[in-house]
Amino acid sequence: MYVAVKGGERAIDAAHDWLGRAHRGPAEQAPLDTAQIRDQMALAVARVMAEGSLYDPDLAALAIKQARGDLIEAIFLIRAYRTTLPRLGASAAVDTGAMRVKRRVSATFKDIPGGQVLGPTFDYTHRLLDFRLMADGELPATPPATGDGAALHAPHVLGFLNRDGLIEDTPDDGKEPGDLTREPMELPADRALRLQALARGDEGFLLGLAYSTQRGYARNHAFVGELRIGAVSVEMEIPELGFAIELGEVEVTECETVNQFKGSRTEPAQFTRGYGLTFGQTERKALSMALVDRALRWDELGEDDQGAPAQDQEFVLSHCDNIQATGFLEHIKLPHYVDFQAELELVRRLRAGAEDEA
Repeated sequence: MYVAVKGGERAIDAAHDWLGRAHRGPAEQAPLDTAQIRDQMALAVARVMAEGSLYDPDLAALAIKQARGDLIEAIFLIRAYRTTLPRLGASAAVDTGAMRVKRRVSATFKDIPGGQVLGPTFDYTHRLLDFRLMADGELPATPPATGDGAALHAPHVLGFLNRDGLIEDTPDDGKEPGDLTREPMELPADRALRLQALARGDEGFLLGLAYSTQRGYARNHAFVGELRIGAVSVEMEIPELGFAIELGEVEVTECETVNQFKGSRTEPAQFTRGYGLTFGQTERKALSMALVDRALRWDELGEDDQGAPAQDQEFVLSHCDNIQATGFLEHIKLPHYVDFQAELELVRRLRAGAEDEA
């Protein structure tokens, strides 16, 4: 027979102690330094910053260490810490056209002003384990690329199409965008709020949705107009001074996709855009974000609803946040003894009633 049982604080304390020992690992090994995580696991750090919506590589590295490499747990830690920080003001929109580029590729035009910059990427590597990393932890040093991180004249590639009127224009409507971190999101949400939610969304979830759009679950045949990674300046208007001051730089990934569009009842035949912008080098996330962004725009472009998951903004925006998803999913590991006893008694009564009728 199932009976309700009680746990105690001693068991929880013991679990915390065990977690601490497991976190440290064998005492004969050197402890993992947060600077090593920050510099040598930069892509994991970038994901934690992007989905934690806080740009701080050192804190992201600390969160990864504390979470034993569980990136969603690390994102949770960063989100929780973020809520304790004072809000001093809002920065101006960053100018990605003035980015100090370290990677910039276009799949639509071969020759672009500033050139294609392959940068640090796995795109052209063989997926073979390199056992030199296990042997001595080092690879032969390579000379730095010429002009690495230099300020390039890198206008946005889609501007060439826009100049000829072949791609939709996206003028600034002058409206102050909402802030998803300060106000609860209401549906339907405008594009600014949707992009905020996607920028904080789980990379794996968005990747799956983006892949579904490519397989036909939304009209979304896309080309990468441009993917760029680099440092942008962050500025803030100071009312007392009457001008903006530069606060520093952040690394971002920006992706613009070019999508086929045959026209609709309200729009002429032209190319349309999908957009993604995230903290750090997170190009898979930015590309997925751009594809999902375009899929969600079917209504404003006058397209028909195909009923695809990526076109349903309530489905996408209500489920893309991995912290909300994790909380709701993992809470079922906690005691539900009383609830289960009620369900158990109900099933027993139903079975007994059915047997009596039989």
